[in-house]
Amino acid sequence: MDELKKDKDLKEEKTSSANGKTDQSETKKSAPRRKKVADLEAEVQELKHDLLRSQADFENFKKRINQERIQDRKYAGMDIIHDLLIPIDQLNKVVSMEVSDEVLKKYLLGFKMINDQIYQTLEDNGVTPIKSIGEKFDPKVHYAVEKDSNKELENGIITEEIQKGYMYKDRIIRPAMVKVNEWSD
Repeated sequence: MDELKKDKDLKEEKTSSANGKTDQSETKKSAPRRKKVADLEAEVQELKHDLLRSQADFENFKKRINQERIQDRKYAGMDIIHDLLIPIDQLNKVVSMEVSDEVLKKYLLGFKMINDQIYQTLEDNGVTPIKSIGEKFDPKVHYAVEKDSNKELENGIITEEIQKGYMYKDRIIRPAMVKVNEWSD
């Protein structure tokens, strides 16, 4: 019986020492696994972060495109209005001419009414002339093409408008070409 007990104890020792070796070998094998799991978790976090950043970029892109569409619709007529300004200005010069012939005056009166309707239509659609004569020179809306030397007026005052400038809503279609008063003592 003692021998049976010794065999049993010996088997238990072998089993426990074998288990100890297994625990140690499992511990050695599990360290790389833990590192791999940690690396994979870090990669998952990085991919989640990239996904969130991509989603935010896409949302910003959609907002920017929507804003551009709104701007495009708002200023859609700007190009055609710009192209029509020169003939409209020519018509305005023609109807503003002083003539002595009564028949020609009546004829020009009809064109003046048409000219006024064109300007009213432009104004109703957001086109406004830029105020110039007597105003302070503003390089954002005026383009100086000549100088004047009137000492009775202060420097920087516009004395003459050579070509009318126009705004379309809040944008400049064409700056006003002006003559600016500038003198020195």
